[in-house]
Amino acid sequence: MVPLSFGGHAFQALVEGALYWPARSALLVADLHFEKGSWFASKGQMLPPYDSLATLAALAALVDRTNARELWCLGDSFHDSAGCERLPDDARALLTALTGRVDWHWITGNHDSLLVDHCGGSIVEEAEIDGLVLRHEAEPGDPRPELSGHFHPKLRISMRGRQVSRRCFVATARKLILPAFGSLTGGLDAHHPEIVRAVGRGAQALVPLDDRLLRFPLAA
Repeated sequence: MVPLSFGGHAFQALVEGALYWPARSALLVADLHFEKGSWFASKGQMLPPYDSLATLAALAALVDRTNARELWCLGDSFHDSAGCERLPDDARALLTALTGRVDWHWITGNHDSLLVDHCGGSIVEEAEIDGLVLRHEAEPGDPRPELSGHFHPKLRISMRGRQVSRRCFVATARKLILPAFGSLTGGLDAHHPEIVRAVGRGAQALVPLDDRLLRFPLAA
């Protein structure tokens, strides 16, 4: 974990694409997209059916590592609003254990806007916590410090003649977009005009390593 200051608060960015908030013992993640594989299977495109369990196992490991007491999911936690009903038994057991262990909050997104409670935790459209707005998709006109997801940002750069892609945070003074945490999620280039439009001028792509935070300016 490496320090990341935003909105007057001290966070720690994790290489896995999550954000830890020490003052609240809170873990923040975005775009888990549980049951994406089963959704595609229902449309005739067969994908490995282990995405939910893999994502939950990674999330459980971070809860253990950080001793988090609070967890915020910033939208699109399920690939569709009925995804919770399709969870395999082992994934449902792990999720229920987690929601019973920490103060769990689901913020709804465009994929799971009609999410209902089957697995524990509270469901809200957005929240304002200690002066920070938590929502799924950034609102460019909102001047308040805001944490969001939705865009699955990835930084793509050329190194030694080959293309390298890493999930990244995208930040300005008032906006911080988290990368997708889900195991079966793609990514949008951090330079994409829609990401830059969402956060405004002066944006940076932030790539956390084990011992430092790399910063790359994004052109407006």
